[in-house]
Order: sequence, then C-alpha cells, then structure tokens
Amino acid sequence: MITVNVKRYDPIDDKHYMESYEIEKSNNMKVLDALQQINEKYDANIAYRYSCRAGQCGSCAIKVNDKAVLACKAEIEDNDTLEPLDFKIIKDLIVDRDPLDDKTKNLNLYLGSEDIGTINQSPELIKPEKYAKTDALRSCIDCYSCLSMCPVIKETEEFIGPFYMRDISSLSFDPREDGVHTEDALLGGLYCCTSCGQCTVTCPKEIDIYGKAIELLRAKVVSQKEGPLPEHKQIRDMVKNTGRSVVPNENGKYPEGFIKEYNKTHKFDTKPKIAFFTGCMIDYKLPWIAEYFIKILNKLGYEVDIPEEQVCCGSPLIRTGQVEIIPELVQKNYETFKDYDIVLTVCAGCGSTLKRNYPEYGVNLNIMDVSEFLDGKLDSEEMNDLNLKVTYHDPCHLIRGQGISEEPRNILKNMKGVEFIEMDKPDQCCGAGGGVRSGKPEIASSLADKKVEMIDKLDVDYVVTICPFCEYNIQDSLTKKNSKTSVINMMELLNKAYE
Repeated sequence: MITVNVKRYDPIDDKHYMESYEIEKSNNMKVLDALQQINEKYDANIAYRYSCRAGQCGSCAIKVNDKAVLACKAEIEDNDTLEPLDFKIIKDLIVDRDPLDDKTKNLNLYLGSEDIGTINQSPELIKPEKYAKTDALRSCIDCYSCLSMCPVIKETEEFIGPFYMRDISSLSFDPREDGVHTEDALLGGLYCCTSCGQCTVTCPKEIDIYGKAIELLRAKVVSQKEGPLPEHKQIRDMVKNTGRSVVPNENGKYPEGFIKEYNKTHKFDTKPKIAFFTGCMIDYKLPWIAEYFIKILNKLGYEVDIPEEQVCCGSPLIRTGQVEIIPELVQKNYETFKDYDIVLTVCAGCGSTLKRNYPEYGVNLNIMDVSEFLDGKLDSEEMNDLNLKVTYHDPCHLIRGQGISEEPRNILKNMKGVEFIEMDKPDQCCGAGGGVRSGKPEIASSLADKKVEMIDKLDVDYVVTICPFCEYNIQDSLTKKNSKTSVINMMELLNKAYE
C-alpha cells in the first residue's frame, strides 16, 4: 500500500483542501493509473485531464511534489503530492488553458512567408540541414509545463515565458519563413530569462528551450541592428579587450588578480596533472576563494597548476547571445588546458560552460566541479568542530547545468559540528544568471528576495553555495532584509574547518 496526497479545489465553495488516499501499487504504476484507482476505490470524483495516455497530447500535465510532469509518464511513489499546474484552477487538477491558447493566437505564431501559395511557383527544395536549428524545437506537445515551472514569469509580466520563446525561435530559424520575429522576442522579454534551465529539465520532450531557443534568439538579435543590452555590451567589450569579464580589485592582497600573484611565488619542477580554471570572478573579485581552494587541495596532497594563459570561459557572452568571439576564447582555453588530466572549477557557470558548450566547438576537457572532486576525500576527524547551522543553495548551472546536487550535500553533512538543514526549494533560481543581474536587476532582486524568505525560515548561520554570482545576489538580498544569515562559499566554509 502507498499513500497519495491530492490537492483539490471545489469551485462551488471556492475551497482548496488536501486529501490523502491509500492504494495498491503495481510495478511501474503511473500517476494517471493511481488517480483512476483512487476514483474507483473511494468514489472520490477527482477531476483531471487525459487523452492519449502516450505522452503525446500534453493534456495530463500536473505537478508531483512541486515538479511538473505528465501523469501518464511519471511513476507514482509513496507519499507523492499531486497538484495542478500554476494556472487558474477550474476543478481539482484541471486548469484553465484558454488564456494560454489565446496568447498563442494573439502572438500570431505561424509561418508568414509571402511566397507560399504563389501561382505557378514551384517550392524550393529545402535540405534537412537547413532545419537543424528548429528540429529540436518542433516536438513540443503544448503541455505548458515549462510555463508553470518558470520562476521569471511569476515575477514580471514583461516575460512571455519559455513556451512562447520556443515558438518564436522555431519560426525565426525556419527556412520557409521570411518574416522578422526578433522584435517579437524583444517585446516578449527576451532578456528576462535567467538561464536557470528549469524549462529544459521540466519539458517531457526534453527540448532545450534555453540553449536551443532563447540563446539563439539573443544571438540573432545581437547580429542584427537591435544589438545587445548596453550592460551586456560592456561585458563583451571587456572580454574582447582584456580576456576577462571583470576588472581586478584596485586594493588588497591581489591587485593584479589571484593568478598573476600566485604564479610569482609558485613554480613546479614537474607540471602538475591538475589545473585550476579560476574564472573571472574568482580571479579578480573573490581571490580569497582561490586561496582557500589551493590550501585545501594542498592539504589533501594535491599540487595544482594555475596557468596564466587562461581567459574568460565565455559564459556571460554565450548567455547574452554575444558569440562572435567565443571560438577564439574556446581555442585559447583548449590550448591552455589540453595537457592536464583534470581541470577543476569553483564557479558553477564556468563549469557548465566548459562541460556543455565547449563540445559544441569541438573541445572536450576533463572538467570537474570542486564538489565532485572533493566528495569522499575529506576526513571529518581532521576538521575543527564548527558548531554551525547551514543550508545549501543549488546554483542553476550546477544542479541543472552539470547535474551536481548530492556531492556538495555529502560534504556538508560530513563536516564536524555542521548541522545541515534543507530549505523548501533549494534549486529555485536566485535570479543572478543569464545576464539578468546586470540587464534586468529588478528581476534578479525579486527572485533573490524569494530565496531569502526560504532561508530566513530556517534560522541558520550560513547559506552555502558554489557560484560567485549567486553569492553576490543572495547576499545583497540578505543584507537588504537585515537577515542574521550570510552567504558563504563552500571553499570558505571548508577553510574554517581546517584553519
């Protein structure tokens, strides 16, 4: 027997309530089968949609444990909670799809070539390779799950959301289309997306909506007269002129950045097999994180090289569609790191870019996030008793960009004197990515505030993360709200344990 919890809604009494049911679970039993059994066993009369039962119509989409799924495809588990998608509810698990369908009609998301249907004109033979950019986008089944899970559309009406951006992109890159849709994308809030990747992991058809739709739309906008946002152009110019997306701190221990200062006093007789890709933020803005990283690796007996020839990974440029110099950056970093066995990162964005985007340019390096490398290598008996309570924030480019979630938690749970408390939605985007913090700061701030509401409920000393952008954005909100909690980088917390 398993227990299934269903969030119900009675439209007559305007009443929301939760009911729990016990049912027999068979092998590979789907959520849709569980709902059917509940209705038959309890005469519960739960309202829900379904049609094809084959994952093709999208009508049965609901939320299970706060994640959007197709009820006909997701397997039911003990104590699952079933809820409707985040739209206006008609009854129980059925939501009103009409406003979403109407928006599609109002946006005129259809091919508009003037040549189609011309008398006595033979259509051009279009080869399959011309459809390459749209092939991956055309399998959408209109389940609207991505809209339900998108954090940004809950914060601003400026953003039309991933579903519609996918449609616009599909039309923009269709070889039969002669219209211009980049203006539609800009009017729909193209630069509001934080690149959190939630739409991609949610999509039952595994459409990479951000990477294959929104990023490409941004690149098209940049290549046309509209150009990038001014704040994003400044970053591009910085990388183009200096190889870095930020400038060094004027004062402090590392006035020229961590790498240059470190290499003045660290020389190796034999080149280490492990290299450190610092990323721009760690090198120039948070050099002490790099210092702690080296101390920890050295304590474990590893020598680490930090080649000065490394440049920006290109993440802030790829995310904002400014891709013209990316091949140059990729080649430069490949030549710099190709002879190392392992390349370690302490920035979620850098790691995701090196792992996911570089192979698109024919470059494959053995990249590991620091938590991947350290998991299982740290001895808690050698640590100080910290007597701290902490929670953990999953950077989007770590949990969804690299599939890393358990490793940092394993480290925290094994640290002496550290009580680990999970927040409600640890993987909810904080708003720092995708160029939003620089280009749309009000959205970044609003999302960070929601994150801080979760954090403050826990009464912890620190919220731990492995992303400098998340670190800055969440700390700004914590400071604004006079929270007793601070953000701390994983390397800084480990340094406290070992110093």
